Amino acid sequence: MAYSDFSLAKVKNDFGLTLDESRNLFAETKPVSPSEMLKFLLGDYIPLATSISTEKARSEFLIAPILAEMRRSLNNQISLFSGNEFNVDPRRGLQGFCDYIISNSKEQLFITAPVIIILEAKNEDIIGGLGQCVAAMVAAQCFNQNQGYEVERIYGAVTTGTNWKFLILEGTIVYIDEIEYYIKEVDKILGILLQPFQPALTAV
Repeated sequence: MAYSDFSLAKVKNDFGLTLDESRNLFAETKPVSPSEMLKFLLGDYIPLATSISTEKARSEFLIAPILAEMRRSLNNQISLFSGNEFNVDPRRGLQGFCDYIISNSKEQLFITAPVIIILEAKNEDIIGGLGQCVAAMVAAQCFNQNQGYEVERIYGAVTTGTNWKFLILEGTIVYIDEIEYYIKEVDKILGILLQPFQPALTAV
């Protein structure tokens, strides 16, 4: 069993989670203006990615540039992994590949704690990807604890590149944002992605 085998109902039952879908989680999060470079890239890539309309194209042309911008905003003080294996507890199905993993560490050669954000790319079905994302978030929580890091919040997102749905895991409670964001709101998306790193952002 792997992350991709988890539905939202299964991950809830297997790990004793409580789901809360009633909140606008990022109502107070301030947008972060994209750089001129990101504006140019997205202006060029959005029509291309949507016309190709494959998960790979959306990941490469829409998601990766936004995450790279996020990393640049933090002076490359975080690590970003794409398509890496993340085997934490195979006995419980916490194994497999994650589309994107973001750690609050400068180590880029291998994944180190604390893992802060798990992001899953889906071609169309955001709701269908929530279970997979939550399972990987639970794995990140376990991974951090195993390495001696108690991280209060694990952030997650399921995205088609054009649509973004964010989640937060606190203990055994999964908060699923009631709002879905669109790529035209890239400033808000950047603000949300940067939120876990606000102290570092203030310092740069």
